[in-house]
Amino acid sequence: PFFVNRGGLPVDEPTWERMWRHVGRIHPEGERVAQRIRGAADLPKIPIPSVPVFQPSTPIPERLEAVQRYIRELQYNHTGTQFFEIKKSRPLTGLMDLAKEMTKEALPIKCLEAVILGIYLTNNMTTLDRFPISFKTHFSGNYFRHIVLGVNFGGRYGALGISRREELMYKAPVFRTLSELIFDFEEAYRRCWHTLKKVKLGHCVSHDPHSVEQIEWKRSILDLDKLTREDFRKELERHARDMRLKIGKGTGPPSPTKDRKKDVSSPQRGQASPHRRNSRGDRRPSGEKKPADSKAMPDLNGYQIRV
Repeated sequence: PFFVNRGGLPVDEPTWERMWRHVGRIHPEGERVAQRIRGAADLPKIPIPSVPVFQPSTPIPERLEAVQRYIRELQYNHTGTQFFEIKKSRPLTGLMDLAKEMTKEALPIKCLEAVILGIYLTNNMTTLDRFPISFKTHFSGNYFRHIVLGVNFGGRYGALGISRREELMYKAPVFRTLSELIFDFEEAYRRCWHTLKKVKLGHCVSHDPHSVEQIEWKRSILDLDKLTREDFRKELERHARDMRLKIGKGTGPPSPTKDRKKDVSSPQRGQASPHRRNSRGDRRPSGEKKPADSKAMPDLNGYQIRV
């Protein structure tokens, strides 16, 4: 029953309050039924999925398979009640606390919860890039939305997630480009008679579980009704390039452009350069400010020495 977790223990108060609101609307005697089920002593114990633990030598692809297997063992939530309230605007540290709660309660989940859980379970895989991928599709007069966690390892793309459809969740990291991964999802939707309308791509998620920054859910919004097939592919590759550049700026040395902006006396440009003199002339309408600057320096150094 969904009123207790898989270990037979009641879930926390906030989750219970959300459950009662929905149960009261659907089943007038829901609370009485729940109490009767919770008090039954002859109910079989439902096995609790174990959170995957990895050895340092375990390859990343095997780790991803284990994470996906754990997400699948939690099962898809078909009850119509979302057990965990996820606000996309929350900082990453708050979402990671919620993911830890998911592992303790072991309740069925939906696609957005699977994305948060996937981020939590891959935080220690620092060589793995993670980013959200959202889909909007059209079928039989209605629109449907789905989200997975895109991953990139060693230049190969894949995905983690959960869905009612097997082909709309896990993708092993074997796709050479981001566009190949998205086109594979599009083909899977086509086999389900869904037409892909929009794709939203986020930026890479930090591996720091205590980070207070928010997940960037929709850095690129691609409307397939307004893009040709080739333009769609180019926009996907542009987003993949932007993610690589952002990762490079965050982990590599500073770019030469930033160095030149910070260092006026850069050795790459001579002191007698006309461009350098002109730029200084524009900043200083009068040459009388130069001695004032030189006088200010000893005072500043003296202050630093006293401190």
